[in-house]
Amino acid sequence: METPRLAVGAASRPPPPTPRFRRRRFPRPRGGVHCFPFARAARPVLLTRCSSSSSSREGNGDSRGKPRRESSSTVRLDVDADSDQVPSLADEGDVGELFRLAQRNILYINKQRLMAMEELKKLQDENNLLLEEIQVLETEMQGIPLEAAQSLSFSELLLRIDTMVISGMISMAEASDLREKVVTNRSIIQSAFSDIHHKPNTELLSELRLFLRKPIEKPLHIVHICSEMYPIASSGSLSTYVASLSCEIQKKGNLVEVILPKYTSINVDGIHGLRRAEAEYESYFGGVWHKNKIWTGTSSGVGLVLIEPSQLYYFSRDMLHGYPDDFERFSYFSRASLDYIVKSGKRPDIIHIHNWETAIVAPLFWDIFAHQGLGNTRILLTCQDLNSECLEEPNILEMCGLDPNKLHRPDRLQDTNKTHLVNILKGGIVYSNKVILMSSTDSKDSLIHGSRHGLQSTLTTHKEKISVASYGLDGELWDPSKDIFLPRRYSANDIEGKSICRQALRRRLRFNGDSSIIVGCICDDNSDIHSLKEAVHVALRRNSQVIIMEKLGSVVNSTLQALKGEILGDKIAFVEAYDESLAHLIYAGSDIILCSSFEDPSLQTAMKAIKYGSVPVQLNFPSDESRELEGHGCPNTAMSQYIISTYGDLSLSQTLDDFNNDPSHWDRQIKDGMARGSSWDMKCYNLHWDAYSSIRKL
Repeated sequence: METPRLAVGAASRPPPPTPRFRRRRFPRPRGGVHCFPFARAARPVLLTRCSSSSSSREGNGDSRGKPRRESSSTVRLDVDADSDQVPSLADEGDVGELFRLAQRNILYINKQRLMAMEELKKLQDENNLLLEEIQVLETEMQGIPLEAAQSLSFSELLLRIDTMVISGMISMAEASDLREKVVTNRSIIQSAFSDIHHKPNTELLSELRLFLRKPIEKPLHIVHICSEMYPIASSGSLSTYVASLSCEIQKKGNLVEVILPKYTSINVDGIHGLRRAEAEYESYFGGVWHKNKIWTGTSSGVGLVLIEPSQLYYFSRDMLHGYPDDFERFSYFSRASLDYIVKSGKRPDIIHIHNWETAIVAPLFWDIFAHQGLGNTRILLTCQDLNSECLEEPNILEMCGLDPNKLHRPDRLQDTNKTHLVNILKGGIVYSNKVILMSSTDSKDSLIHGSRHGLQSTLTTHKEKISVASYGLDGELWDPSKDIFLPRRYSANDIEGKSICRQALRRRLRFNGDSSIIVGCICDDNSDIHSLKEAVHVALRRNSQVIIMEKLGSVVNSTLQALKGEILGDKIAFVEAYDESLAHLIYAGSDIILCSSFEDPSLQTAMKAIKYGSVPVQLNFPSDESRELEGHGCPNTAMSQYIISTYGDLSLSQTLDDFNNDPSHWDRQIKDGMARGSSWDMKCYNLHWDAYSSIRKL
């Protein structure tokens, strides 16, 4: 066996000397990818430790890695190669600076995280809406009609009745009776019991018995003939009234249709399935027959018919109304609407007309169209403003086919004060079967006796067929918990979103600071500019931030222009062009909203302010220190009573003082106001259903 060879020479060599490390100088961190930047950096980066893998034993310093400052810009570290100790900065100034920068970085990251969470919440809400739409589309693609999908609650209700019998809750005889009534009243049952999944059988049975004991009327067919409807064409509260009421009445199992002029400025995005019908039809006007194009579609499930004259250009204009020939335009539309109803074979139970624009429908109907197959149809007139009535020469009635000699009489269309003219709104009141006057602040008697322009005697004569309904808000459009224009939605139970909206409003208007009270005002034609000017001065003296935006359709007058030139600074913003999304943000982000008056019959501004958690303050006061609340009449709704009793005596200066002195009181007050109902559906359905039912032809 061969003996292993030994490497004697290599083994006998002495060990190599211990390596010596040179010192390195570390400059102060100045940014870059490895070192934390100073405060002047554009954005923060992650903190990393600046170190070196080598050190030196030469020069001053001990072998334990004790740092020594050599200049104002460098720090020297002595590190023992055999030591596990991590080199550190011993200079307290550097450590303090890094600590402060770390804090700034953390605050910045937290802010970005909050903004990301807000954006994520908004995206999730949008995603949920898209998922609902996709679900509807998938249902339709699978060949299942949407009506069938919605009727699942009807089928489930019948099955729940089966389980009640099996469990012994009801007898077989009662179950048979319940099934028969449910099937007979299927359309109404579906809307009344659309959500029964979470209800136990005991609760469901109690509701079902109570519901079926009530007398159930057959569904109504209602046709609105009107000049506007949100969001198709809108210039005032009439548009949201028609849209909200139509949706709510149809939800109860009735058929509702709306006939509108085909304006060139119409919002086609608000119409689903808009298309032009192949056929045209003729209507009478000015002694000849004119052709009309028909457009159809739906809005929130309500059927739409849009009438477009083929030869005349009455509706090819920028505004909906406000022209010298408005009576000709809308009387043409009114006559064309009735011609369409007859020629399409419709037999509505109710034709609902609105304001003076379509008030001429009433005399037209009874003089001409009631004898053309519409003998069972009845007319209901809604009037938003008694002061807008339209006076015309009697002979102009001939254009739409009416006889001036027959109608120019004191008990018909003749105006009480200007007897040589006819009053179109008066004709609507006289010839309608039912009249609803809109006001949130006045009682029936105060409206009748306070009427101007000679309508008092007419209203007194027809007092029995008059009712008063209060205004409301569109529950889908003006609700902070559903508002698509807000960066964060909120409600009385989750108010956090209002502070986020307040910050978003400040950013959009470039306001500095976050502690000032925000005072908002959406100025319309009814705003008193002198009172607004005084209010602005009061707010600015109290270090508040002020926003003034022009209302859609209003004209910027010279006084407001002078106000813009007189009041300058970074605490006031003027927005001349009306912006719908900004209007919603102003209501949500403001602490106080200036209103023209609480005597305004619609109370729209005040109700929007309360719904969005802002305090409404009257603008029309003689001075900020002493104001007298003048006759409000008899408020006819709980909401108007609440507004006047809670905010009617408050001046702007008092409100600002209360905000600063007792903020917790206002927090409670704001949440209480937000929780109160203010939508059209809550206020109008029962009154209108009673009005429809009282005049329907049985």
